[in-house]
Amino acid sequence: MRTRIKICGITRPADGLAAVRAGADAIGLVFYPPSPRAVSLDRAREIVSVLPPFVTVVGLFVNEPRERLTQLLQSLRIDLLQFHGDEGPADCIGYYRPWIKALRMQAEIDLPAQAKRYAGASGLLLDAYRPGVPGGTGQAFDWERIPPEMDSNIILAGGLNPDNVESAVRQVRPYAVDVSGGVEVSKGIKDAAKIAAFIAGVRRGDTS
Repeated sequence: MRTRIKICGITRPADGLAAVRAGADAIGLVFYPPSPRAVSLDRAREIVSVLPPFVTVVGLFVNEPRERLTQLLQSLRIDLLQFHGDEGPADCIGYYRPWIKALRMQAEIDLPAQAKRYAGASGLLLDAYRPGVPGGTGQAFDWERIPPEMDSNIILAGGLNPDNVESAVRQVRPYAVDVSGGVEVSKGIKDAAKIAAFIAGVRRGDTS
């Protein structure tokens, strides 16, 4: 089965289209104001309006109050929720959307235990750990820390770029990969050539 690809931190309609045209399966919209890749509701609507069918729109949230998140879902097409903060399982349900939970790879993390805890998730996104930073660190972690039996629902993130994604896919065999900073010219501004190179690397990893 081929590795799915999400290009996250889309802030411009043109970048969303570039991702889709290059072969991305999903685009990510960040609704976390401290992030340099955060988008407003109006900008998110502009991005979503240009996307063709069969592209998954993922909304990224960090400890978002339930009422505010519910209001946003009533105003914008979001197909999949990505919880990137300290949300427990009960905080992720009740929105009538599939969801994934991001886990930061701290030294003491027990991935099998976390998989049981978030059994209702469609997948677990594994990201590098930096104290006080919920994601988007641009750093990789040791992929050997991922138990082989978990690969079928793992979304690999953290420091991926066109130069290392082929080896990441070949080693981990994740369900999907997620990239943001690794395909940018500056924070929030994507590079179409880097996106294309990244996706080509994923495909090489799939066939090797």
